[in-house]
Amino acid sequence: MTSSEPAPVAITQVTEPVTVVFGASGYVGSNLVPWLAAAGHRVRAVARQRRVLEARGWQDVELVEADALNPETLDAALDGCGVAYYLVHSMAAGSDFARLDREAALNFAHAAARKGVRRIVYLGGLVPAGADSEHLVSRQESGDLLRSTHVPVTEVRAGIIVGAGSAAYEVMRDLVYHLPLMVTPKWVQSKSSPIALQNLLQYLLALATEPGAAGRIFDAGGPELLTYEEMMLAFGEIVGKRPRIVRVPVLSPRLSSYWLGLVTSVPASIARALIGGLKYDIPANDKELRALVPQRLLTFREAVLAALESEQQHQVAGRWTEGAFPHRAYRHDHAFYAKRAGGVAETAVSPAAVWPVVTAIGGDNRYYTLNFLWWLRELIDWLVGGPGFTHGRRDPVDLRVGDAIDYWTVLALEPQRRLTLYFGMKAPGSGILEFELEPLAHGGTRLTETAYWHPRGIWGLLYWYAMVPAHLFLFRRMTRAMVRRAEQRAART
Repeated sequence: MTSSEPAPVAITQVTEPVTVVFGASGYVGSNLVPWLAAAGHRVRAVARQRRVLEARGWQDVELVEADALNPETLDAALDGCGVAYYLVHSMAAGSDFARLDREAALNFAHAAARKGVRRIVYLGGLVPAGADSEHLVSRQESGDLLRSTHVPVTEVRAGIIVGAGSAAYEVMRDLVYHLPLMVTPKWVQSKSSPIALQNLLQYLLALATEPGAAGRIFDAGGPELLTYEEMMLAFGEIVGKRPRIVRVPVLSPRLSSYWLGLVTSVPASIARALIGGLKYDIPANDKELRALVPQRLLTFREAVLAALESEQQHQVAGRWTEGAFPHRAYRHDHAFYAKRAGGVAETAVSPAAVWPVVTAIGGDNRYYTLNFLWWLRELIDWLVGGPGFTHGRRDPVDLRVGDAIDYWTVLALEPQRRLTLYFGMKAPGSGILEFELEPLAHGGTRLTETAYWHPRGIWGLLYWYAMVPAHLFLFRRMTRAMVRRAEQRAART
């Protein structure tokens, strides 16, 4: 090269920072991920279990398995991250959730600082003055811990979210559909500012890149201040129900949570945490947020109609057996969350050896144990005009999605991992039977069988409670019989 020739110019490829949604398998995360992707963001969805994310069927979204309680997994999840949404909470963990939330938030804050994250967007909860609810205080503590490093944090504090799958919304739906007469505690008179899911998602989307939002805390709410009772009555009018509500002073928050565990399908641990916050008036002081991110806020009635329509159009991001509209027989009055019972058995043989036994269920093979109980249930179904005595399958070994197995329909099929069947008998609700195969470290297999029941009204709840003892007994016996069959087949071959 001569001195007159220009020096070569180094070309650096600029890669757009990725937007990370941590807690993408949760309610808000499951809805936020497709919103971000539709807006043109490079999205990385992160959750403790990758298989839950895979079940969403998202296109052009990177899926990563990581756990905020396991710091070693965080750096890879945040590599190349510009904005990180932190949507993690541990309410489902039971009484120890506050400690777990603190530990997770601190781990995440330090990892974000190490990896040079530009901003954290955290979804917390509205916190009234003097609140002693462990749930609300924990959400506030998580925000404080996320702010403990130099990474700017934008915190959005929201109250009741109106959308299919939101715990507070699903409690309301179950109460209205399940109980024509409600005996309720005083907290149904507490006021809050319910916000439509789509309004909250728009706030979260806009605040991530809004320069004026860095390092600030915003309240997010809808345009109305309503009591929980007013919301239930309005929901009832929309869906054609007229519940009668009788308030009594003796139902404490703890007693209320036990009561909700009986009459709704929302997980009891979440209901307990939720109830602790519903005893306060929690208005949203959202003037600053509305000025920064202007949008038309839906009224409560509009938000409910939007939630019902989203289900009808199959837009709700449900899990394999929970929340998905087809799994609830395409009915709004079937509970979103499922009651469940199951059995587990382990064996030394591989998933490849267990899988043929699982997929051979029904038909001439029947159900491996206590077949007289299955026959009795089939007889009852036949007597009421159901398909109970419909036996047979397309092929004794091969299975495809959509196949009929007796009165079951194959909904999902992952070879050597999962088989999901839809229950076809007549019953007040919709049911799913799922078999999951988990490979063990020593080469063996854990077989888990779980029945999920989405009750319809009070009769759906009573049906479930009547069947639970038989289910628990039957499924434990059934999984053991299936792994024994797999062991016998392996020994022969």
